[in-house]
Formats: sequence, C-alpha cells, structure tokens
Amino acid sequence: MNKKRIMTGVFLCVPLLLVMGFLVNKQYADWNTSAEGEQNKNLSSLLHTTKEVQASGKSIKSNATLAAIGDILLHDTVYNDAKDENGYNFSPMFAPIKDMLAAPDFLIANQESTPAGVELGVSSYPLFNSPKEIVKSLQDVGVDAVTTANNHSLDQGEKGLLSAIDYYEKISMPYVGAFKSKEDKERVRTFNVNGINFALLSYTYGTNGIPVPKGKDYLVNLIDEQNMIQEVKKAKSMNVDLVVLSLHWGNEYQRFPTEEQERLANVLTENGVDIIFGHHPHVLQPIQTYKTSDGRDAVVIYSLGNFLSGQKDDFKDIGGMVTVQVEKTMKPGSSKIAYPSIEFQPTFVSENHYNNYRIYPLEFAKKNGLIGYSEEEMVSHMVNGLPE
Repeated sequence: MNKKRIMTGVFLCVPLLLVMGFLVNKQYADWNTSAEGEQNKNLSSLLHTTKEVQASGKSIKSNATLAAIGDILLHDTVYNDAKDENGYNFSPMFAPIKDMLAAPDFLIANQESTPAGVELGVSSYPLFNSPKEIVKSLQDVGVDAVTTANNHSLDQGEKGLLSAIDYYEKISMPYVGAFKSKEDKERVRTFNVNGINFALLSYTYGTNGIPVPKGKDYLVNLIDEQNMIQEVKKAKSMNVDLVVLSLHWGNEYQRFPTEEQERLANVLTENGVDIIFGHHPHVLQPIQTYKTSDGRDAVVIYSLGNFLSGQKDDFKDIGGMVTVQVEKTMKPGSSKIAYPSIEFQPTFVSENHYNNYRIYPLEFAKKNGLIGYSEEEMVSHMVNGLPE
C-alpha cells in the first residue's frame, strides 16, 4: 500500500465541485427495519441506477461532501456557561461557525461525553455526564450523525448510555458505536447522500477500565481487528459505495500518530475501509491518503482534536472540520469513487474566565488576538505534518 500526504494546495485552493441544480438528498436507514431489508433497498436503488447507465451508454457522476468535526467533550465550565432558566442552551457557542457547519452535505460529530441528562446528575472529569440539550444544538447547526464509541461511553454505566440513546432516538439523531441491544448493534448504519451510499461504523480502544457488563458486549464497539474486518465486510455486502470509520485511538495530547495507529490504518484500508475519522488525542493529528493494493483511494484523518471542550492551551483548544468531496462515476459495467478535494478548516474554542464559550474560525481568532497560531500553521500541520 502506498501512502502520501495531501498537497497543501488541495486544502487552500481547490474549490469543491458542485453539480449545478442538483439538490442535496439525504436518506437515512430505517433502524427499525432489518439489515436484510436495508440491503434489499440499497440493491434496488443500485440496480435502478445501473439500468440508467446501461441504457444511456454514458457515465453518470454524483458528488457529495462528507465532513467530520472532533470531540464534543463537555467539562463543567462549558455546561455551566450554557445553563439558563430553561435548562441548557449551547447554541450561542456554535453561532460563529454555524455557516461553516451547514455547508457539507453530511456532517458527523464525535459525541464523547455521554449526554445522559440532568436526571442522572450532570458531571465533568473523570466521569462525564452531559446535558441532553447538546445533542439538539448539534442537530440544529447541521450535524447529521454522532459517533458514540469512546473511552467515556460507560462513564454513567449502562443506564447512562441507554438514557442517551433514548434521546438520540427521540429527536431522530442517528448514532453509531454504542448500542441498546444486540439487534441495534447488528443494524448497519447506512446513508444515501446525493446518490452516494455509505456505511458508518465506530469503535474505541477501551472504556477507561470500566468493564462492559457481562453478556452485553453490544453496548460499546471495541477495537478488535478481526471483528472490525468482519463488520466492514458485512457493510460492503449491503452494496454501499464506501465504508467510513470513526476510531477512538492513539495517545492523548500527542500531535502525531503512533506506529500502532498507522499500522491499524493500513490493515483497515486494505480490508475495505475508505475513510477514517480519528479521535481521542484531543489535539490535531495529520491527514494521509492511501492507495490500497486493490487500487482504491483511502483517506485517514488521524485526529480531529477537540471541537468543543473545556481544555485549554497546548493545542487542546484547536480543532476543526475536515470535508472530503466524494465523487462517484458510474459507467456501463463499473463504478469508481474518487476524492477530488479534501479541505480542512481549523477552529478555536474561546472563553473569558470560563464564561462566554465560543467556537471561532481560527483565522478570526488569530486576527482578533485570541490565539497566536494561524490558520496556515494548522493547515500545514494537517497536510505536511507527517515525515516522509
């Protein structure tokens, strides 16, 4: 497998291509139906499009922008700042970057602190429990799905995890990585955006020493190579165009991936994974593109850092959104996935004596004296940060 860094110009200069007059169309899998039902639905859609291509004898292109942001990890300083007479309101924190978040066709967030709600008592480090309102705020600013497999998934035990899932389902927020039952886990989360089908999977290295209840391994997806490979194969059997993984991995506060991260990325992309969004280090780690042995292109973002948290300094208050343009070309007898552009937009979490938390574009924060680092420096780290 060949691996390479992405050219800086791709991030700074190449505009995302849009199909003129082509409206964004998102279709989420109905998780109350069986996996077989979803497979049949995807197959029916694929056959319909294939017949169109064969009938015309020409190629058909579809484009979608798939984006992700980093950790939503709510320390007490953050949720205390959001408290008002009606509960908690996190929307003002996202206001400065609301337009940015609304731009992608599909946006994924890593919900690290479990939003089990005030009924269980909100709490901060080391056993997090967040107000449920954070999920609605994410949904309101454009987040289409949350990944939930991380080292804090069981901070509030099974009860907290199930409480969070109840709320995800109540407001129709797709979630993946932590589940309420074996049947829930077995339902592969698939999405159709502008005619491009993808599966979303999520795994974590562990749960901070909190044991998964006996007989309930379905509660949290743990990183296990063979199990992951089998689940990727299952996802690919559902006639998706690509498989996207969220991985909670690596070492905290380290700005570069470990050898184990690179090894695992190699194994997974060679076994059918197309895009990896990494989390857990709480700081940004670079991006690599891979050419797999079967000729596919794959993209690995080792860490997206913190998007909203109470952590400060040493790069822990810098995050961002990565946007991958996915282009699908269907010709008679074949189809191909390509990534014409990959864009990274860095952000900064600002606060004033633990009040007025706001997420700003990094360049705005730099110009207004909120931080010394520039957008160019962070983009360069993401693009050119890995040694040859």
